[in-house]
Amino acid sequence: MKQLFTIMALAATCSTAGAQTLATAFKASGEHNPISPCVFCADPTAIDYNGRLYVYGTNDTQQFFKNGKTGGNGYGDIKSLVVFSTEDMVNWTFHGTIDVAKLCSSWGWRFAASWAPSAVWRTNADGDDEFFLYFANSGGSVGVLKASSPTGPWSSPLTKPMIDGNTPGVKPCNWIFDPGAVVDADGTGWIAFGGGDPQPTGSKLWPGNSRIAKLKPSMTAIDGSAVNMPAPYLFEASELNIIGGRFVYTYNTSWSDRDDWGSFEGSNGQPAPSSCSMCYMTSDTPLTPASWTYRGEYVPNEGNFGMGWGNNHTHLHKFKDNYYLFYHSTMLEQAMKEAGAMDADASGYRSIGVDKATVNESTQTISKMTLTRTGVEAVGTLNPYRLQEAETMVTSGGIGYEDFTNIARNTRVSTLGNDASRNLQVRMGVGAWTELRHVDFGSNGASQLMLRAKGEGTVEIRVGRKSGKATATFQVASDDFQDYVVDVDPAKLNGQKTVFIVVSAGTEVFADAWLATEAQTVGIDNVATDEPVTTERYDLSGRHVDGDRHRGIVIEQYTDRQGKKYTRKRM
Repeated sequence: MKQLFTIMALAATCSTAGAQTLATAFKASGEHNPISPCVFCADPTAIDYNGRLYVYGTNDTQQFFKNGKTGGNGYGDIKSLVVFSTEDMVNWTFHGTIDVAKLCSSWGWRFAASWAPSAVWRTNADGDDEFFLYFANSGGSVGVLKASSPTGPWSSPLTKPMIDGNTPGVKPCNWIFDPGAVVDADGTGWIAFGGGDPQPTGSKLWPGNSRIAKLKPSMTAIDGSAVNMPAPYLFEASELNIIGGRFVYTYNTSWSDRDDWGSFEGSNGQPAPSSCSMCYMTSDTPLTPASWTYRGEYVPNEGNFGMGWGNNHTHLHKFKDNYYLFYHSTMLEQAMKEAGAMDADASGYRSIGVDKATVNESTQTISKMTLTRTGVEAVGTLNPYRLQEAETMVTSGGIGYEDFTNIARNTRVSTLGNDASRNLQVRMGVGAWTELRHVDFGSNGASQLMLRAKGEGTVEIRVGRKSGKATATFQVASDDFQDYVVDVDPAKLNGQKTVFIVVSAGTEVFADAWLATEAQTVGIDNVATDEPVTTERYDLSGRHVDGDRHRGIVIEQYTDRQGKKYTRKRM
């Protein structure tokens, strides 16, 4: 009896300890905002490329770390940008940071900071895809980065800012920042920017700081002169879209009173916008100031709802036939404070969120909307038979990010430990976990799981609940990355599942990627008898590779004529 009691007591203790060791989530399970459960980021922009949406933002985490995880966000030490991507709007992959300070080192004293990016891409005359990131170099100028893929590597095509006070048509403009770029149907680039308090010759209604300009074919210089747009109560956060063939300009209004609204003849009977709200205008001829029509407010200041949104910066984007509005809030900061995981005096560390928008393309009308914690629903599923990065998740608890390839010894690391990084790993102590949703294992189910990891610990794959029983268990014990493979019961891992990756014991595990192997249908020959019918190629980080243009090792996933799927590495 004594032995039995001891065994039962130990079992109860282990069970309780297991339940108690799971790390706290600051993004609740079941909610889809913010997009990252642990990275502070703001001022979103987005591009979609090859069926994937890439979102870029200001790296508030850099300032948070610089401040010792306390104090207010002064923005002055933010010198990098962050990158996320998704295929389904629910599971987001963190691609790391873009070290803008390093990339713009040739600017010398001209470089100050990197805020509020705006991303566009195009296919140039040679048939090559080009990607451009415009950013606010603090409040005094606008810079540009260029790459051949949405995740880089990025470079600075110029040795100085692209737009400053000497650019034709810019002066007088208090803040030369917050660029918003777009490429029209003819392949011509356009950029809007500007903000700040009213000019001496301006007013609260007409501050005089909004600018728009055409870009040269290089996309790295202004073509002609910038012009002043009549944007009432403009303060910051310029963005451009083209909807139904018309230019749509969005911006954030000032905190000033609206006493002079009655003098605005172009109000079309609309009420004055609320303080610090998001408004928009439309035009067919953007360089003609009188052509711009004020269309009203589409996002009121949500601070009135006690949600802690504060100033905002939005990006409107159409993806998979839906319009989405990206924005920032202090939602993650609030959750961390409520959990006692953040100093009470820390403030202004923002997070990117997204909600579905209603847009009438024929009239370019953006319906007024409310921002939510629930966020958007999935528009697809996650394919477990394609290599998935460990940095892909809906939410998580207790994780961190570590770089393992792209950091030179002389690089000054100042954010998450992954400046200028494209290849990451997830650092997970005991009790740390990540969650993925709508993981589609199909009707056959998975017969094997592979986890690429290093460190020392027990990693469990749990289905449905993060505190549930393990469907698969990996015993990780290596100083270098290895591919750990375990067999699983296809009957327990089929259909669409919510999957948790949990470190249940050990010291620390560094997870890089994972992959499932589909169980084979009975009666199908296991030997490929013909050339592949369909083939998808991915690099070693799991990013889709277009055709045969990639150099080096690729992972091929193909299906033969018998319907059997294969995965192999090729040069």
